Amino acid sequence: MEKILEINDINIKFSLRGRELHAIRGVSLELYPSETLAIVGESGSGKSVLTKSFMGLLDGNGFVDSGEIIYYGRDPKGEDLAKWEKTSKWYEIRGGEIAMIMQDPMTSLNPLKTIGAQILESIMLHQDISREDGKKLVLKYLADVGIRDGEIRAKQYPHEFSGGMRQRVVIATALACNPKVLICDEPTTALDVTIQAQILDLLKSLKEKYGLSIILITHDLGVVANIADRIAVMYAGDIIEVGKAEEIFYDPKHPYTWALLSSLPQLEVKGEPLFSISGTPPNLFQEVKGDAFAPRNPQALKIDFVKRPPYFEVSPTHKARTWLLDPRAPKVDPPTTIKHIRKENPLGT
Repeated sequence: MEKILEINDINIKFSLRGRELHAIRGVSLELYPSETLAIVGESGSGKSVLTKSFMGLLDGNGFVDSGEIIYYGRDPKGEDLAKWEKTSKWYEIRGGEIAMIMQDPMTSLNPLKTIGAQILESIMLHQDISREDGKKLVLKYLADVGIRDGEIRAKQYPHEFSGGMRQRVVIATALACNPKVLICDEPTTALDVTIQAQILDLLKSLKEKYGLSIILITHDLGVVANIADRIAVMYAGDIIEVGKAEEIFYDPKHPYTWALLSSLPQLEVKGEPLFSISGTPPNLFQEVKGDAFAPRNPQALKIDFVKRPPYFEVSPTHKARTWLLDPRAPKVDPPTTIKHIRKENPLGT
């Protein structure tokens, strides 16, 4: 299948007080048209840094050290965004081609402007239409994200909306840019469980209506169970496992993926303590030797501390970076919780 975005061996570093932090370590990934790709991992694993590089939004001390970010949305031959340096070039991509929904909707909205004016601003910047037609589109986008009484709501300010409604406004603002790729950075973190489900259902319906390709960033595998087509598991600046959603849930191969799945509260046995991952992620100011997860993995092999594992193919759509998949490795069974996942059926299939 043709790709809309392709990341090849990307390395991203940050300069800080004379030292370099290797935040993204040789990541390769693909995004296909009209799919939802979830990037999952602990806080600090590099999820946001990776996706911000697709829009040239790295902090001033951050830079792409090597690798490619090929975008196919405008040119079938692709454009290498990793080579772009001028801000004027990025204006061609930001919003109109790749848009982003940030974690906290309140920090994404201007408290001094009505929400209608903010959505209209995006429309006028990215769509070649008259202001009057733009105002009609504002009402259309508000209706598309489930906000009723659009004419009244468009005249209100962000503080007059609840958290869930503000998130809908931010989604409408992103849609107003008419993008091909929509990056959702923890879009449900600040919302309660009921509203989370509503926002995820909304994203799913908007993907179908607008033909969007969605990248969903989260630390919670449970959030993506019913929305993701594929899942990429990220740890210490590296994609350690990627596959279809059912492959990651029902047949995970990396010990870190096992640990994330075991941490889902709904999979715990009543009366038993909740599972937690011991230890802390590695210091990325220092060179990571071997498998970055090895010091936290009670089932680590000796080679895990010496040599970084390559990707081993589980299926044409599923691969994992773990020595446990090497034919010479001893057999290590996943935790009991993982074996019970199919019975619990988190994907609702």
